[in-house]
Amino acid sequence: MEFWLSYNNNAERLQLPVNPGEFAISKGNQNQTVNINDVGEINLIGKPGLSTISLASFFPAYNYAFCQYQGFPSPYDCVSMIDSWRLSGKPIRLLVADTDINMAMTIETFEYGQKAGSADVYYTLSLKEYLFLNIGSPTAGTGAAARPIEKETAKEYIVKPGDTLWMIAKKLTGNGADYAAIAQTNGIKNPNLIYPGQKLVIK
Repeated sequence: MEFWLSYNNNAERLQLPVNPGEFAISKGNQNQTVNINDVGEINLIGKPGLSTISLASFFPAYNYAFCQYQGFPSPYDCVSMIDSWRLSGKPIRLLVADTDINMAMTIETFEYGQKAGSADVYYTLSLKEYLFLNIGSPTAGTGAAARPIEKETAKEYIVKPGDTLWMIAKKLTGNGADYAAIAQTNGIKNPNLIYPGQKLVIK
């Protein structure tokens, strides 16, 4: 399992060097409880609320054997990267490989610090789902909603250096979440393992 954080359509991204020991995503509805005469208390089912997740782990100062990969940024380089994303006013994306979690999210809180005798930096990162609003503008003079622009989807794509499946899906379908369908169509078991020159079929 791999945990990836990315910013600005993968312009910057970070794979967590040490996976959280556990994680749980919280999903709920905006239900409302009201009292009605002669009936009593009832529960009105509302619209889905925004999902939340909290990740707790540490940024290692050394290449421990249990790290997910080698050559990761220093602890405070990781801290600086995440904190700059928090201050940017823009959402980030959380992708957890081998799960259905691939979501735009806002950084709600970012806590970090060190323990005595250790150069590692421990952190807790709390995230909340972010929904992009697509507000259509009326057609001039008619008051009718403008028709969405139909975007042709390429049938084939050759992977370029630096490409990720999420970037390719965003570019060709307009929705980065389509990366999973592209991976399935092309028999890719790990969406993070693609290589330059690889031919992908896009449906």
